[in-house]
Amino acid sequence: MVDLRPSLDIVAPFFNESASASAFAHLLGELEAAVAQRFGMTVHKILVDDGSRDDGAVRFSQALTGSWEIVRLSRNFGKEVAVLAGLDQSRGEMVLIMDADLQHSLDISLKLIAELVDHPDIDVVYAQNDRREASWRRSQLARLFYSLINSSQRFDIPENAGDFRAMRGAVARALTSLRDKRRFNKGLFAWAGFRQKALPYSPENRASGTSKWSRLNLIAFSLEGFTSFSVIPLRLISLSGLLAALAGALYGAKVFFEVIFYGIAVPGYPSLLVAVVLLGGLNLTLLGLIGEYVWVTLSESKDRPVYLVRDVVRSQAPADRPEPGTSNG
Repeated sequence: MVDLRPSLDIVAPFFNESASASAFAHLLGELEAAVAQRFGMTVHKILVDDGSRDDGAVRFSQALTGSWEIVRLSRNFGKEVAVLAGLDQSRGEMVLIMDADLQHSLDISLKLIAELVDHPDIDVVYAQNDRREASWRRSQLARLFYSLINSSQRFDIPENAGDFRAMRGAVARALTSLRDKRRFNKGLFAWAGFRQKALPYSPENRASGTSKWSRLNLIAFSLEGFTSFSVIPLRLISLSGLLAALAGALYGAKVFFEVIFYGIAVPGYPSLLVAVVLLGGLNLTLLGLIGEYVWVTLSESKDRPVYLVRDVVRSQAPADRPEPGTSNG
């Protein structure tokens, strides 16, 4: 018998989350029951194993209940790509993206879904981290990052908004058409547009393990955002070149007047050495930044799939649910 109730797909990427598999599966079970009771929706769970080195996929397959599937990628492609792999499998009228580390609570998940159900004019509801635990320095750096990256766009990337969000199926399908290989989901979600609404929240503490995001990862992720969605670094390169040329001209004028009008002998070696070292270091830095843009362009031009699927493990799927493919183009 065909189930005519609207459906919700839950997409959850994970990497080495074996320790939290049982607890997260239990959370998904509670979420499924609450969604069925409050909204009359069926739930299908899509977990994406982003090349884990532990037995997380096995533990999830043993703990999950209801309708589910686990997509195992051939290696670690990164969370941004794992989210795309999950969206590629989604078929529901609504899609919820959440993490498997238990930092995204049942209560906030239900609020995200409720906002979509109660407001037909809204297409996406995203959770916005209030950053209460963040240090002053980190908050200021984040504010600077968003002000710079948004200064040259026709759209704004919302501050402190990650992947945790609920969206209509049409939005999920639109996002899967964006096949960027070097993905910056914050920017892609904003670029896609649609009618979006923020929901402030405070993430829960991790149930186990530690964050996969080191300071170096955050710096690389920020650079990914700049090279994918901002022209500001290139404009800063032009500005720095102009300022260096202006400084050189002013210094040359100063030396000229001192020699011509005052007869002051200017020692050349120290000033020359400083200028060479300073401008040489600046040139290398700017060449490296330009190289990042060139590498992004080269990566996007290669005809490689965004990801590869090792296998897909499924529960006994309902007969009325369309069989998803394993698109990875």
